[in-house]
Amino acid sequence: MATKENSTKKLTLISLVLMIFASVFGFPNMPRAFFLMGYGAIPWYMLSALTFFIPYAFMMAEYGSAFKDEKGGIYTWMRKSIGPKYAFVGVFMWYASYIVWMVGTSSIIWIPLSNAIFGSDTTSSWALFGLKSTQVIGILGILWMALITFIATKGLEKIKKITSIAGTAVAVLNVFLLIGSLLVLILNKGNLAQPIEGLHSFISSPNSSYGSPVAMLSFVVFAIFAFGGIEVVGGLVDETENAAKNFPKGIITAALIISIGYSLGIFACGIFTNWTGILSGKDVHMGNVAYILMKNLGVSLGLAMGTTTETALVIGSWVARFVGFSMFLAFTGTFFTLAFAPLKQLIEGTPKELWPAKMTKVKDGIPKNALIIQCVIVILMIMLVSFGGDEAAKFFSRLQLMTNVAMTLPNLFIAGAFIAFKNNDNIKKTFVMFKTKTKAKIATCSVLITVGFANIFTIIEPWYTKGDISSTIWMIAGPLCFTVVALIVYNRAEKKQNINNEEAA
Repeated sequence: MATKENSTKKLTLISLVLMIFASVFGFPNMPRAFFLMGYGAIPWYMLSALTFFIPYAFMMAEYGSAFKDEKGGIYTWMRKSIGPKYAFVGVFMWYASYIVWMVGTSSIIWIPLSNAIFGSDTTSSWALFGLKSTQVIGILGILWMALITFIATKGLEKIKKITSIAGTAVAVLNVFLLIGSLLVLILNKGNLAQPIEGLHSFISSPNSSYGSPVAMLSFVVFAIFAFGGIEVVGGLVDETENAAKNFPKGIITAALIISIGYSLGIFACGIFTNWTGILSGKDVHMGNVAYILMKNLGVSLGLAMGTTTETALVIGSWVARFVGFSMFLAFTGTFFTLAFAPLKQLIEGTPKELWPAKMTKVKDGIPKNALIIQCVIVILMIMLVSFGGDEAAKFFSRLQLMTNVAMTLPNLFIAGAFIAFKNNDNIKKTFVMFKTKTKAKIATCSVLITVGFANIFTIIEPWYTKGDISSTIWMIAGPLCFTVVALIVYNRAEKKQNINNEEAA
């Protein structure tokens, strides 16, 4: 009976794939990519998948399979490959970035919900009891964070159900995009709304802002970051059913689906959307382009089926509502995963001496006290941003700049530890994707160069293109600040408890 009960609480292969899908695959990335580069986005996405995402996913699969019985996720992977201090700096920087992500997302998440209810983004006009819209959204964000934490403390089973629903919602949204665009293509007898004018269409952008080589390079950064987040599920290896087999299979399956799905989705956008006719207006921007584009799918579908313009507009409005609801579910699933998985890795993987005793207590597989403390920190930051005035808003903007690079640097830490992992014959490797050390080195270099380039360009882009040296400085300051804090925390505990000796024992 105990075995049966435990197995029901484990993540199945399908649940794992859906969780990865919900965490990594951002549906808005496709409309945004088409908005920025048109069909020209496809080669860059394919290049990013080949040089970063797929080899990185294979690394995750090898790590996860080798440490299938270990808790702590990416911290454990890096610690056993290189050392505890290296691992702690990487995982601390990674976790701190997700704290800031939760604060920002607690405000953004209401935009798709507004689209689902009202058919457009009305959040800027929300007011209650004399409070401004930013304050109302702040209160909603506080309640949202409290609800997320309350449900998360009930155990992995609750999180699994919600992320599975979210992953399914994202999948349904993508199926609708692909089938809807294919139907439009058939009904329009193969005519594309955005015509293909030879190879030129897959190299240049219809967006005049992306005509220069520097602007194109900035899009490469966008494409690489669209694939980020797969390392989040590293802490769920020990929660996966038949982990040695299902974890690498789940990662590889999700990686291939996501890589192919992005390219197909971008191409599908051109089937029903003429860039100049729909996306060239001044009111179209990165925040609303997904809703505008998908509303246009509904309108195009209606017109292709022979309905009146009025009926087609109604169809488009309901499609926009459907997209808003689906994206709200997707955000919800991502929020649950990122509120739980990074913290789980930080608490269960790192030495207990680093944290107050109450934070390290795990019940029902959940670090409940740590979740509550995390919730309090996020709520305090939301209150500061929402009710602190302009100076608080500027502070948070700087904090976001500090995490722009810090959020992706752990990818370099994890990839950088992979060679040491492959060279360590004491680590039993139950799943091997890179059959030789030479192939492993090539994959590692590919990931390091790709992510390194993306981060370097992200740092210099504001200064180089806009003369905004302040943003560049804050992005450099972020990783340095997080590294210093991590080293202070670690060195204090190391002196008191002699962590290195305990780790080696």
